[in-house]
Amino acid sequence: MSHLLTDTGIIAGRYVRQTLASRLGVLFGLLQPLLFLVFFGPLLSDIDLGGAGDSWQTLVPGLLVQLGLFSSAFAGFTLLIEKHHGVVERMRVTPVSRLALLLGRLVRDVLQLFAQSLLLVLVGVAFGLRTPVAGVAIGFVLVGVLAASLASLSYALAMRVSSPQEFAPVINSLNLPAVLLSGILLPMALAPGWLDAVSHFVPFRYVVDAVRDAFLGHYADGTLALGAVVALALAAVSLGLGTQVFRRAGA
Repeated sequence: MSHLLTDTGIIAGRYVRQTLASRLGVLFGLLQPLLFLVFFGPLLSDIDLGGAGDSWQTLVPGLLVQLGLFSSAFAGFTLLIEKHHGVVERMRVTPVSRLALLLGRLVRDVLQLFAQSLLLVLVGVAFGLRTPVAGVAIGFVLVGVLAASLASLSYALAMRVSSPQEFAPVINSLNLPAVLLSGILLPMALAPGWLDAVSHFVPFRYVVDAVRDAFLGHYADGTLALGAVVALALAAVSLGLGTQVFRRAGA
């Protein structure tokens, strides 16, 4: 275990330094949710969204999940670039734990997401978001677990394909229905009955609802607990699959 933690720290440090050297990429990764917040949020201020909170308590949690979904789903692109330049081949001959090569990347992804999420919430507060600090912390944890799950699946897919032309269509085909059916921008309570029923088969919906409840300060109801269970179950399955792929590939 100590060997795994040491290796994970080394790999995470490498990728954190690499990310800090590309601050423009971090900024542009946050640009889309910020644009939604600035240009879409004010349109909802006087609209009944069918939830217990105001428009900002509905939109900002959804944008946090959107940020985690998009940034993590496309995380595998960096691995494809490393494979193309032979970085993965060089890592294969080192004694570092194969699991640490996955976990180190995930640590970097989650830390980057937390930094971006904090900025998004601060901008939301400037526009009128009011939410308990504990709720924000719980929301960050849920989004972080979801992001680690999706990034793990993204890296697993990147290990199995050989080019961005194979990788991108798969991610885009999964991301679009996930965004539309999880109620990220608008609650699914506004949807027709049949569409609301279909959305219950999308696990991200439960995480979105849980983060919204956390931002409202509703910690004791079943929505938050259900979202946490779904996020943890997805993480267990995703990390298990990612670990298996990395160990088999020797990367």
